[in-house]
Amino acid sequence: MTRLVIALALACALLAAAPATGQDAEQKKRVLDARIDNLESKIDQAREREGVLSSQIEEATGKINALEGEVDTAESRLDRLESLLALQQRRLDHLNELFHLQTSRLVFLRRQHAVATQRLNRRVVEIYTSDPTEPLSVVLEAASFGDMLDQLEFLSDIGRQDEKIVAEVRRAKRDMRATREATKKIRNAQVRTTREVEARTEEQRAVRDRLAWSQRELATARRDKESTLASVQESKAEALAHMEDLLAESASLAATIQAAQAAAAGRSSSSYSMPSRTPSASGFIWPVHGVVTSVFGWRWGRMHEGIDIAVGSGTPVVASAAGTVIVAGWMGGYGNLVVVDHGNGIATAYGHNTNVTVFVGQSVGQGQLIAYSGNTGHSTGPHVHFEVRVGGAAVDPFGYL
Repeated sequence: MTRLVIALALACALLAAAPATGQDAEQKKRVLDARIDNLESKIDQAREREGVLSSQIEEATGKINALEGEVDTAESRLDRLESLLALQQRRLDHLNELFHLQTSRLVFLRRQHAVATQRLNRRVVEIYTSDPTEPLSVVLEAASFGDMLDQLEFLSDIGRQDEKIVAEVRRAKRDMRATREATKKIRNAQVRTTREVEARTEEQRAVRDRLAWSQRELATARRDKESTLASVQESKAEALAHMEDLLAESASLAATIQAAQAAAAGRSSSSYSMPSRTPSASGFIWPVHGVVTSVFGWRWGRMHEGIDIAVGSGTPVVASAAGTVIVAGWMGGYGNLVVVDHGNGIATAYGHNTNVTVFVGQSVGQGQLIAYSGNTGHSTGPHVHFEVRVGGAAVDPFGYL
């Protein structure tokens, strides 16, 4: 963009360096128009780049929006799995606690069983190592018959009670062992379930993370493209502003050239010579004598469908070839326009005239006066806009002159 500023400064310096008249002014205008064309090419490239970036940003935005839905779905699934995992973990923790309690209970019962068994064994040993208690001695020592029965039943109860305690403790220990084994199986199954849910949760978390990462990558790429687009748009705006300045300078220079030519034509009516009557190889002659200030082709963002020939207002305009007038009068940006049909699909047009001297349907010969040049319609100064059309499509007039 710095080069554009320098180019603009040089153009302005060229304009200020010498009076914009004659060949010098014409040369300066051609240089200025070439710079405008170059600047316009850069603007077109910026527009194309802008369109590509906008399309890429739109595509990235669509992908981000699509991924946002996928991320939300993955996040929802992950939340459900994490809730399920937490529930399974709580169940596992409960089963672990229950298993530890049952283990402690079993240890306690084992100790109780050992104590009861030891007590029973000790009593048996005492019975065999001490003097045997004969029922007869119990009968003889009893104070009464009732006392005798009580003592005999007491001895029998002691034996039965010891055996009962051992049996109950053994049964409790066996039941607790069975309960503990059942709890162990349930706990192992719960461990497997918890691990499965944990694996599914990790897998879903990885899916969520991949989607989120892709979304962040796209968002970063979109931000970069938006930044580039903003830079391109800023450069394009600056280039457009510079081109507007150059266009204004070019129009001013064209007006200066046309004014100088008009002044020269006004000083002597005989100073203007009619166009050469010698036809070109294509059989056409120039409609006026003057400096071509703009050629056929793309110019400033649009197609220039003819050539502009700078002449003073009121300069006679002649038919480039014989034919029939099909347009004679005002036509929008062309101002006062004359169009002559030459047959074989070829027609010529003459625009921006002060007035016309022919009418529609009139036959004209080559070199016959058809209008006087001017500055009507969309025009920046007196000139003749000359077009050649084949089958209605504009072609370069230089191919016929």
